[in-house]
This record gives sequence, structure tokens and C-alpha cells, in this order.
Amino acid sequence: MAMTNGWLPPSREHWELLVTCFSIFPVFTAILWLRDWILMGKNSTSSRYNIPGRIGWATMEAPGFISLLVTMTAVQKSEGLESLPKANWLMAMLYTTHYVYRSIISPLFLAPSMSPMHVTVWASALFFQTTNGACIGGWLGGYGPRTAADWAERMPYVQVGLVIFLLGFVGNIYHDDELRELRRQAAREQEEKKGKGAVDTQKVYKLPQAALFRYILYPHYFCEWVEWVGFWIIGGSGCIPARNFVANELAAMTPQAVSGRKWYLEKFGEEKVGNRKAVIPGLL
Repeated sequence: MAMTNGWLPPSREHWELLVTCFSIFPVFTAILWLRDWILMGKNSTSSRYNIPGRIGWATMEAPGFISLLVTMTAVQKSEGLESLPKANWLMAMLYTTHYVYRSIISPLFLAPSMSPMHVTVWASALFFQTTNGACIGGWLGGYGPRTAADWAERMPYVQVGLVIFLLGFVGNIYHDDELRELRRQAAREQEEKKGKGAVDTQKVYKLPQAALFRYILYPHYFCEWVEWVGFWIIGGSGCIPARNFVANELAAMTPQAVSGRKWYLEKFGEEKVGNRKAVIPGLL
């Protein structure tokens, strides 16, 4: 039985309304172009409303895959479907794998340190993840393809999209780890200074040089976009939630990358940054 008047799980009517409303999310991201930074990461500032970085990342990102899986299984049950196509579960697995890495593995086990984030950043990300997961979960749970026959003519696209997703995912992890290694190096340098009796409370920043960092300053953003374009290709043009996801990520992350390039220029200078673009090689 549907709970809370068709919202948990969402009825088809409510799900379609949610997907439609989420499609205008880029309009609200316009505010990001009006400020030079968001209150997290290297732009984090001291505030009584800050949340510890590891806790913030885990609790704002994990609801994404949780929302997807809960909505997917609940919609399947409410629609009376005994099973779902393997391709539906493939997409759910890819989404979950990405966000298990983002919310658990990376912040809790791999990151040597994480700056605090403001509660407003955490809350907005939590809203995004929960809503996005529900939109995609509803499509996978029964409001999109329901049988293997629905996928039959799309299998070549599924294979192409899967390859693109995996390339983006590997690239995302690789460039993330390059940034983590720079933080490890900075921590070692700080420890060496302490060992010599020097006191230095300033954060140490380095300019990444490996792989796509030679061409853009935010290759981890670019690779994540590649992931979700591949995800959308798997779902096809009819997978509106995946299309919205790509558009919403581009809208939310592009101004961060552009303002981030300004930060790099101020920190390291034009000569060291060189011809590197912000997030799209040779373009932006």
C-alpha cells in the first residue's frame, strides 16, 4: 500500500511531477556564478555551522544510492512486478558503485584529510542526492522499461554506454587519487617542519601535474561527467532522469570549476597554470 498519499513510494503521477520539477534545477544553480566559491574544500572557512568533512561527505552522498534502491524496490512492488530486467539492475549497480566510492570508500578510508563544509552546502547536496536517486529509482523500478523486450533493441547502446561509464569512473578515481597524494605529500612536509622545530599553520597547496591535469584543472569533474553521459546512453533518450542528472551536474559543477581556475591563478600565477582550462580540454 502506498504511504503518505502516493509519495513513498511515489505514484507515477507524483514521480513524473518530481522529474519535471528537477529538470529546472539548473535555473537555481545560476546563483553559483554570482559568487567566487562555495564553503567547502579549499574554500572552507571557520564557522559554527560547519560539519566535519568526512561526516559531511558520507551523509550527503550516501542518500543518493539509498534513495535510488529504496525507490526502485518500492515502485517495483507497488506496480506488482515480480522481476525487473537485468539492464535495470545494471544501471542501479553502476549508480550504487559510484556513490559507495564517493560516500564511503573515498572520504572514510582513502582521503588523508578533508576540510569542513558549511551546513548549507551539506543540506543542498543532500536534497540533490535524495531527489536524483528517487527520480532514477522510479524509472528503474517500473516507470521505465519493465521487461527484457524493452531493452532488446538497445543492447549495443548499453554496451557502448557501459564502456564510457567505466572509462569515466576509472578516470575519476585516478585523478581523485592524484589530489589525495598531493595532500599526503603536504602532510609529510608539515611533519618534517615540525620535526625541525618549525611551526607552520598554513595549508600547503600544490599544482597537480599528472594525466589530464596537464590540460585541465578539474579532470575529476570532467571524468564524472563522462561517467554520467555513459549512464544516460545506457538508459537511452527516454531515460529523462539520467538526462536531467547530466544537465544538473553540468549546471552545478561548471561554475565551481571556473571559479576554481581563478583560485589557481591567484595562488600559483599565470605562468604556472599556463594554458590549462578549467574543466573541458581546449574549451572551458
